[in-house]
Amino acid sequence: MLQRFLVKPFSFCTLTSVMAMSAAVQADTLSWGDAETDLGKLTVSGWVRANYQDKDYSDSDHKLKFNAAKLSLKYDAKTFFGGVEYRCYQNDTLCDFSTLVNANLGYKLNDDSRITVGLQDMPFGIGRFWSSSWYGSSMDNAGLEDVHNLGINWQQQLGANTSVNLAYFVRDGGSFVGDGDAARYAANYVKPEDATTDDIEEKNMWVARISQQIPLQDSPVKLNLGGSYWHSDLQNSNGQTGHRNAWNVFGRLNYQNANVTLTAGQNRADTKSLSNADYATVGSFESKYYVANKANYYVANVDYQINDFYKDYDLTPYASYAVFDKDKSGFATSTRSLLGAQLDIQQFSLAAEYITGKNDVFIGGDAGSLAGGDASGHSRLLNLLFIYNF
Repeated sequence: MLQRFLVKPFSFCTLTSVMAMSAAVQADTLSWGDAETDLGKLTVSGWVRANYQDKDYSDSDHKLKFNAAKLSLKYDAKTFFGGVEYRCYQNDTLCDFSTLVNANLGYKLNDDSRITVGLQDMPFGIGRFWSSSWYGSSMDNAGLEDVHNLGINWQQQLGANTSVNLAYFVRDGGSFVGDGDAARYAANYVKPEDATTDDIEEKNMWVARISQQIPLQDSPVKLNLGGSYWHSDLQNSNGQTGHRNAWNVFGRLNYQNANVTLTAGQNRADTKSLSNADYATVGSFESKYYVANKANYYVANVDYQINDFYKDYDLTPYASYAVFDKDKSGFATSTRSLLGAQLDIQQFSLAAEYITGKNDVFIGGDAGSLAGGDASGHSRLLNLLFIYNF
């Protein structure tokens, strides 16, 4: 059964102790040390989240309940840096799905160059997230956005306006606490339920990205353009090895507090499957489903931050639209549109998102939605989030 939590975990003891500490200490004081020293600075942050959902495609219990929690540790010093992110989600019981998202250590070669080793987000696309929403775009589920794998990433700043990444990932990020191989944060190839279906393992991932800030003299507008490329080996349980070749181009236009972000790309995966050449089994958030091997994809996002919208409240409305257009004849295009807004005051946030999906695996769809499609038509979800940040 498909499940989606979209926030993540740590143990109950850790959760309660962090909440108690956060109630007494402001968020900007949860740090120790000095980043300009050899010993460095350690910062603790995170959030605890509850949600309320209403769906037109299933019976909703209409209950406010604990949804997820995140604990983040960040270390920064003169020479070294690192970070750990751990999340816990609730399906039936507290933190019955929990997962490590990042765990890495880095070395600063100089002021403009650094290397990061460990479990980390891949430098594919404009950044870790391509949209402003909490629920994310459907590219998350397709395994193209917000992907975290095990490897090494070299980042080089070339002058004031150009940034380059070159990374190698030996394997995916693995599975953690939960139901089987799909108990993972990022969407990766996973072991299929059907023993007759080919099992795909992705290894030897090479990823490159370049991001260029375009100077616009005497203009309040900021423009960033770039592109990224991803090549990997796809080891099939039938003894053959195929390849993934994926790329995208992206741009972000900023004017004062308004941002427009566009991403367009292509994914081509040859799994060398003799039985299912057009799709493969992917999993995340304890769900397994099929994703088309060949598709073009597009994501558009707009957001606008209104400071002091009312007294001390800040308001950020946002909207996104994602398209996963499969090459295979007869495979229906998958879309997800989202309208949302977030209200912030001090350490508290309230977010409301209205999401419409078609052939969407996590919005009214089924395991075949991101491959051949489904018969559900348009499905809708109202997602309300109540967040305490520390």
